[in-house]
Amino acid sequence: VQLQASGGGLVQAGGSLRLSCAAPRSITSVFNPLTLGWFRQAPDKQRELVATITSTRTTNYADSVKGRFTISRDNSRKKVYLQMSSLEPEDTAVYYCNTDPPGHWGQGTQVTVSS
Repeated sequence: VQLQASGGGLVQAGGSLRLSCAAPRSITSVFNPLTLGWFRQAPDKQRELVATITSTRTTNYADSVKGRFTISRDNSRKKVYLQMSSLEPEDTAVYYCNTDPPGHWGQGTQVTVSS
């Protein structure tokens, strides 16, 4: 299963971006019970978990993004979102969405934050 992320771009420090992730048709029938997550991988660093959201919309965040990022989901549209605010250059990375625990990785979306 590969979820496809989109919505990345170039933004100045302090700015905002909203990432979206669409579920493939192969999992739309089982989407609602899934725990979903956003992950990111910066250059020369390991991929890390950014945020997760359960089927009951319980959320969890990495300490580095708490208070700045918000994960949400729309079960009717089979989508998950990541609203990012107060972006910092350290947030520069390729962002991926996946189930948690993660399955196969889909194409990520590049987020670049300039200082």
